[in-house]
Amino acid sequence: MGRSFCCAGLCAVLLALTMHGAPPRRPRNIIIFVADGLRHGSINPQDTKALWALRRRGVDFQNSYSLFPTFTMANASAIATGHALGDTGTFSNTIWDPVSPAESPVRFIESDHILAELNAHYQGNYLGEPSLLALARARGYNTAAVGKSGPVALQDLEALGRKNSPKAIIVDDETGTRYGVPLTEEVLKSLRKEHLPPEAPTRSNGYRDTSLYNNGNRGDVDHSGTLSANLVQQQWMIDVTTRVILPLFAAEEKPFILLYWSRDPDATQHYQGDSQEPVPGDPGKVRHVLQPGINGETSRASVQNADRNLQQILDWLTAHPDIQSNTDIFVTSDHGFAAISRREIGDGTTQAESAQHLYVDAKNQPDTEKGTLPNGFLAIDLARALHTNLWDPDRPGTGESQPFRQVDLSKPEHWEHPASGNGFLGEKILKKDGSDALAIVAANGGSDLIYVPSQEASTVRHLVDQIAALDYVGGIFVDDRFDDIPGTLPLSEINLIGSARLPRPAIVVAFKVFYPGENAGQPDWQKAALISDTTLQEGQGMHGGFGRDNTFNFMTAAGPDFKQGFADSAPVSNADIAPTLAYLMGIEFPVSGLRGRVIDEALRSGPRPAVVSKKSRSSRPGHDERRTVLVYEEYPSTRGQKPERYLYSAEFRQ
Repeated sequence: MGRSFCCAGLCAVLLALTMHGAPPRRPRNIIIFVADGLRHGSINPQDTKALWALRRRGVDFQNSYSLFPTFTMANASAIATGHALGDTGTFSNTIWDPVSPAESPVRFIESDHILAELNAHYQGNYLGEPSLLALARARGYNTAAVGKSGPVALQDLEALGRKNSPKAIIVDDETGTRYGVPLTEEVLKSLRKEHLPPEAPTRSNGYRDTSLYNNGNRGDVDHSGTLSANLVQQQWMIDVTTRVILPLFAAEEKPFILLYWSRDPDATQHYQGDSQEPVPGDPGKVRHVLQPGINGETSRASVQNADRNLQQILDWLTAHPDIQSNTDIFVTSDHGFAAISRREIGDGTTQAESAQHLYVDAKNQPDTEKGTLPNGFLAIDLARALHTNLWDPDRPGTGESQPFRQVDLSKPEHWEHPASGNGFLGEKILKKDGSDALAIVAANGGSDLIYVPSQEASTVRHLVDQIAALDYVGGIFVDDRFDDIPGTLPLSEINLIGSARLPRPAIVVAFKVFYPGENAGQPDWQKAALISDTTLQEGQGMHGGFGRDNTFNFMTAAGPDFKQGFADSAPVSNADIAPTLAYLMGIEFPVSGLRGRVIDEALRSGPRPAVVSKKSRSSRPGHDERRTVLVYEEYPSTRGQKPERYLYSAEFRQ
């Protein structure tokens, strides 16, 4: 099928042809499969037959990367746009948004309606970058994004902002609710024909809230989390994909791009109840422990669940050989994973002030024992060190004069903690957007963001002094505008400074990661433990950290445009997916900013991978002579720009 290009775009296309070889003559179909939280080391021929076979058949990306902070929404923005986080502004799952504080100005953005609100306040696209799906649809492609709410809608913000977009399909957890994107009449008709409900199931698997078979059961300090993978919800989603969406695309005989985002293994690894032991003499209660962490049978079942979803797509393609022969498949995971540590810090237990107290929750019930870090530990420790008050942005105060509830850290018998870990630091917080706070902590898990609304350098330096003295810190990064602060590296070193529209954090704090039982200094990334600012328990799962366990995701690709049986040793990241697929689709992609690369070496007739080696950057020594040490790789650019940087790990050490 021929193509026509405007004169302005012709030069860019000819340049791409020169650099990467001739593109395919037929418009390719594209399938992107994201297995949320799938670790590179979880792939084996027993549990992941589909993934194992696809990797052997196509390209095995042996040196793949998640972007730091290693969170879902951050990496979803890179997968959608091909840009690093300094451009997309999606610095984490929870961010400070002073522009649209409808509920709380510290917002968990893994939600369709919150993304829609952000869009409404940022010119209809808070990312500031076009997505691959939107560009494809403008070129005549059918598009669909299916799976986990938040990252799925992020792939097609243009469609999210419309009440009904006849050419775009978004199916996620919120489908059928007042927040979900309405389905087209054509999709609804096909759902009825296939006897599939038009509303997405919840993660309950059909069980009550407290059942161990309810995948949404996270447990609590005394009770186990789930013992079941996210079976029912994902079966509905993959059935909608293979029995409704793909058949509709096949009938239209137009090229298509489909993204499927599997909640598992992430959903189950977060909430799994394998890592606990019974409390003697207290039936029904458990004690959460670090082992086996996310390496138990429930986590294994979640990996198998994601693999079955992929197999169902592959089976549909096998049944449609004409489509299969013209379809490229790219599989990735947004990040790795680790077991949560709320006591151990690798060489002992934490001595932080926040861990020396008992805590109660919003209902005045005990929920954190002494010696354990509560959720919100960073906000608590900073409030105590700075001798100021702590306010909870997720709980209302008494009225206009006190919009947020103060967190009580005064009682000798127990303390409170912020409900979700987020916190405003300051004597008084009177503004509903929190902009009068001394500092704002957005709790995320394996790393936290700290905003300083005043942008005062003295405040940032004072905060860094207190952070550097904490024993659970794994790295400190500071906005470049505050110069070279001892013990820290600038945000530009980790690709967090660019054209973002959303507020940029002043400080990013990565928490310590360690590897229990490591052999002769060789870490076992499958057994990583990560200090995590989370509402979850010891031994459950989390990510967001800066160890290789979290940055080492899983990636593979196969299809008519990819090499067969090829092991790619070059660094490749989630930011490289969209530029590569756009090239294969013949779509002009923006080339400015913090942009990923076309993965030339993985394409048929592509060059050999360039030889790269690890590099490191160390900060000046700070508190107790400790410094932030960053390890990374750089791949030489083929576009005359600076080399692409891949972030391997960071440590805070002497």
